[in-house]
Order: sequence, then C-alpha cells, then structure tokens
Amino acid sequence: MLKHQRELFAGLIRIHVLVHASHKDIFGLAMMEELRHHGYRIGPGTLYSLLHGMERAGLLRSRLRMVQRRKRRTYRLTAVGRKALESAKAKVDELHHELHEVQPRQITKLLEPL
Repeated sequence: MLKHQRELFAGLIRIHVLVHASHKDIFGLAMMEELRHHGYRIGPGTLYSLLHGMERAGLLRSRLRMVQRRKRRTYRLTAVGRKALESAKAKVDELHHELHEVQPRQITKLLEPL
C-alpha cells in the first residue's frame, strides 16, 4: 500500500477496530485477518502499534489471557471508545451520503481575486 493510501485509510482501519471491539474482545491476528477481508494489507508491527496507540488514547483496554495454553493480549472497547465510535458513525454516515450524491453541496464562498 502506498504511503498516501496508508495515511488516508488509517482512520478507516481504526474505525474497523472500534466496531469489532464493540461486539467482543479482539486480538491482533484475528483483526489482521478481518482487515484483510476488507482489502487492507496491514502487518503485525503496524497493527500492534495502532492498537497500543488506541489503548494509550483510552479507546481500548487490553489484558493478557490464557487461550489454549498460550498468552494472548485481547482488547476491549472502553466507554471513551464507545463515544468515539458513535461520533465516527455519524461522520461516516455524513461522508457516505456526500460521496454518493449526484450533485455535491456547492461551496458558497468563492476565492477572492488576487
């Protein structure tokens, strides 16, 4: 993925993470597979950095769990994350509507002549 695409899609990837964490605890490998299903190619270093950043921001909370005799770090949505997801849903709905308008809303202010 090109750098400008990574930057553009970073917010969408974070929203995917919040959506899935709102339904049940998530972990890195499963989230990578889910993102791949949606066409995002993200490596473990990038994903875990993103998850840790979201945790530092208070959107997710992690814990170590034993799963099939192996330690696995899982992530759960926090109350702050739930509020952020609700705000993101409203903005994504607005953007979706604008993307699919036949005639987008006109910008009323024109540039002043130089």
